[in-house]
Amino acid sequence: MALLQNNFPTFLQGFGYTLLSSIIALIGSMILGTGFAIMQIVPQKWAQVIGNVYVQVFRNIPLLIITFFFFLVVSKYVRMSGFTSGTVALMLYTSAFIAETVRAGILAVDGGQMEGARANGLSFGQAMQYIILPQAFRIALPSLGNQFINLVKNSSILAFVGGLDLMYQGNMVAANTFDTFSTYIIVAIFYLILTLPLSYYIQHLERKLKRAL
Repeated sequence: MALLQNNFPTFLQGFGYTLLSSIIALIGSMILGTGFAIMQIVPQKWAQVIGNVYVQVFRNIPLLIITFFFFLVVSKYVRMSGFTSGTVALMLYTSAFIAETVRAGILAVDGGQMEGARANGLSFGQAMQYIILPQAFRIALPSLGNQFINLVKNSSILAFVGGLDLMYQGNMVAANTFDTFSTYIIVAIFYLILTLPLSYYIQHLERKLKRAL
């Protein structure tokens, strides 16, 4: 296809930025989400309040508004590019959903295991790290996989703040060539290149865990 051949470097650049943003947001959202999931179930009331407030705020505000907040407001005080603003917003937004997913996984683990771990001298943190969280992640894996795929698709939010991502580059190509239909078909294929392997890998992990049980 001539459109793809003539604009391949542009699409490839957008693909690279989308991949980079997704990886950064994925790692960050997993760390934040797991941390706030634990905060919601620890005995300390103040930690529960902070965890609940964080999750409720970022889960119930549209991603676009969070992105514009960082791009238009926070960037006045901290230098942030469109790519950085969109990636941070994507990370915070996704982390709220991951926190709920991980929390549900933790609650699904038999409470007697925590009691047994504490009775054998493990601290709350040690019991959570070595006993509870591995089982919680196994239980929550299908839902986490969906969150990861949604994260990749939601990275298109960067296009609204000049994040140079795949959707942004697609918009530029469509505006320059006036071939909107073909352009977005190509963009969709690039997104499939990102999401399909991730989807199959998650399914592979699920089957592997089922066989291990």
